[in-house]
Amino acid sequence: MQSTPVNETTDKLAVVETLYRFAAGIDLRDDELLASALAEDAVSDFRPAAAKAGFEYPVLEGRDSIVQALTGSLGHVDTTHSVSNPRVTINGDQARLDVLVEAQHVLKSDPARHYLMKNRYDVELVRQGPIWLIQRVTVDNVWRTGELAALFGA
Repeated sequence: MQSTPVNETTDKLAVVETLYRFAAGIDLRDDELLASALAEDAVSDFRPAAAKAGFEYPVLEGRDSIVQALTGSLGHVDTTHSVSNPRVTINGDQARLDVLVEAQHVLKSDPARHYLMKNRYDVELVRQGPIWLIQRVTVDNVWRTGELAALFGA
């Protein structure tokens, strides 16, 4: 398929919309919505951000594992993810998205306690049929504030 400015713009919006589904799936605790953003063999690497925050987090592999880990590990906090400054490059059926994501984590049992992270996401996507899916997401931290313990429910 030859790329035209309209097709390229449509693809770029669809790529960003994939990350919106990912973030909304986490925030809404909607496993189906979260899964709809991920390729079956997707990889989520939060290690760079975790290291800067002072904890370890494993690389997650596979759509089902990622969904289960994210919904399970964040069940004690209310989250809001805000996506900004997306930059998309497309090469055929592959795309790359560089984007800033601010993630607020508020402890459900004590809403005065929170942990806010501003992260840079490096996202690799693949086109599968009419939609784009996350193949790999690597999360690095730019800055953070609040109580890390709130993130873990302590």
